[in-house]
Amino acid sequence: MFHEYIERLIQQLSLDYNCNPEDLRAKENILTLPALNEGRRSYSSGKPFLEMVTLGGNTVIMADECLHEFLHGLIRDTEGHRLFEFEKLTIINEELRRYGYQMNPTHHMFLPCRNVEVDERFRVKWLYDDEISPFYGNPQFPNAIAYPEQCPVRPDRMAVVAVDGDTIMGMAGCSEDAPHWQQIGIDTLPVYRSRGIGSYLVTLLKNKIIEMGDIPFYGTAAANIRSQTIALNSGFRPAWVETEAVRIEK
Repeated sequence: MFHEYIERLIQQLSLDYNCNPEDLRAKENILTLPALNEGRRSYSSGKPFLEMVTLGGNTVIMADECLHEFLHGLIRDTEGHRLFEFEKLTIINEELRRYGYQMNPTHHMFLPCRNVEVDERFRVKWLYDDEISPFYGNPQFPNAIAYPEQCPVRPDRMAVVAVDGDTIMGMAGCSEDAPHWQQIGIDTLPVYRSRGIGSYLVTLLKNKIIEMGDIPFYGTAAANIRSQTIALNSGFRPAWVETEAVRIEK
């Protein structure tokens, strides 16, 4: 299962990072120019200034041409995955600040690696497309739903809610970040945590996405152990790491 998804991931990342699929498995690090290729994942408007990705070997960096001379010198003798370490990210960040940008945190991304079947443990409700909109603006679900005002190119497709009577205990949702690529997010209300609700909902949603013929994926931060544990419990494993430059807020 995992190897099949990796092959499809490489095809998707080649669109995202404007490179050839083989570049993602090259021995050397690769620099490309930004492009808004059809079908790419997009998390902000306009052409990217810098985005970088690794599957654990080399790194592909898509960056504005003004950064290429600097980046060539930085990446020439550096193992790809080490470009995501604090020292190298700090060096990149200092260069970006000259242009009004800074580095975002790294995103640690997961793909399915095994089937996980779950027995019915909690009562759930399923929501689809417009049925999700009543929850927009609700501060309890910042991860489960994407909010169209913030990122209209990532429509929310589906959510599953665990309920205790009329009370919501948790919600897992997915946004379609690229055609047939569904990113899962999870929020469990604090009073209901440590009961297995997060893993239960994410597993249900992951299985439903696979049944539909789409690809579920999951992302979290390096230090979010609780979120990473949910991913592992739900049948995901680490697949890639990426980050990007964002404009400095004035």
